[in-house]
Amino acid sequence: MNFEMQDSNYAKIVENIMKNEEFNKLKLIEHHGISRFDHSVRVSYYSYKIAKMMHLDYEQTARGGLLHDFFLSHDNRSVKEKFVSTFIHPAKALETARKNFTLTRKEEDMIRSHMFPINISVPKYLESWIVSGVDKVVAVKEFSLKFRFKFRYAYNIVLLFIIGFIK
Repeated sequence: MNFEMQDSNYAKIVENIMKNEEFNKLKLIEHHGISRFDHSVRVSYYSYKIAKMMHLDYEQTARGGLLHDFFLSHDNRSVKEKFVSTFIHPAKALETARKNFTLTRKEEDMIRSHMFPINISVPKYLESWIVSGVDKVVAVKEFSLKFRFKFRYAYNIVLLFIIGFIK
């Protein structure tokens, strides 16, 4: 991931997170076929661009998006542990983010609610909806690459669903 760091405004917003030693441990954790770090940067940057285009709080969106999966786990977890993590990791990510950074209520909501509707935390802010939607689109794209495009049309279906929901 490098193109997003060429956006100097984005780079300045997330600089303190990107330099954090704990956050950089995400580079060592596989997530959707790439590192959790790279996944988080993608979600953050695309969410930031959408929020900026919509004249929303793009700074908090960049930070909240970057921290949405900020929890440390091991790659050797069982299938059951990975499944359970789908439901509980937003709380873990929020706890880890709070330990390392000062968060706004909006950033906390982005982290807590990014797995809606899988978890019951409904996003309270439009920026939270953006992070949640972008996370799903990015995850489908990453899975499609991981499984060699077996799900190539799933990405387009999810994207169309989200676009239809925003309208």
